[in-house]
Amino acid sequence: MAKSSKPPPPKKRPKTKQTVPSDTRSAPDPFSVVLPALAALGAISSIATINWVAQEKTPERSRAKRKASIALRDLESCCLGLVEIFKRFKRHPEMFCGEGGTASSPLKFGVHGPRIPTETARIYFQLINDVASMLVLASQNAYDVMSAVEDGEIDAPEELFFGLGECQDRLNRLIQDRATMKSSVETGLEVAEKLLTLVNQLKKYRTG
Repeated sequence: MAKSSKPPPPKKRPKTKQTVPSDTRSAPDPFSVVLPALAALGAISSIATINWVAQEKTPERSRAKRKASIALRDLESCCLGLVEIFKRFKRHPEMFCGEGGTASSPLKFGVHGPRIPTETARIYFQLINDVASMLVLASQNAYDVMSAVEDGEIDAPEELFFGLGECQDRLNRLIQDRATMKSSVETGLEVAEKLLTLVNQLKKYRTG
């Protein structure tokens, strides 16, 4: 009686080693750059609130230190800077748009830090320096523009303030909806471009 031949065992596929370039380092959390960039947009869009909370000028209130024209010019420069910052985010999606395994992760700390080459690390630190400066300038210039509105040096129609309020709403939805990093960067760029248009329109309504 012939012995039954057993089928040969399946061949095991050789394991492929995942190669990691030797010149990479673990990156700081990119959210720590994107979040303050969004905050700078929030500072500018907060000009919307002065349309409803402004108080009548009194003799006791000190005059603004800067002219409205200068504050608006500097705020417009901030908007241009933020547009460029969000474009730079988009040019490096592996770092700032949550590409790869974290693409669907919500915008929060601790899930987006990839390994990056030295050149990308240099870009990271350039961006965080630019964003930090822009946050300070945007806050100061927005404050001066709000003061100019309250003092009557800028008399803009409500439609402009509604536009600024819509920008606020879009930024708020990113937080409420726990948007992804990619969605946050894309929305940030759109809001920055919209704010640039609105600030440019505000310049037409200086009274002095």
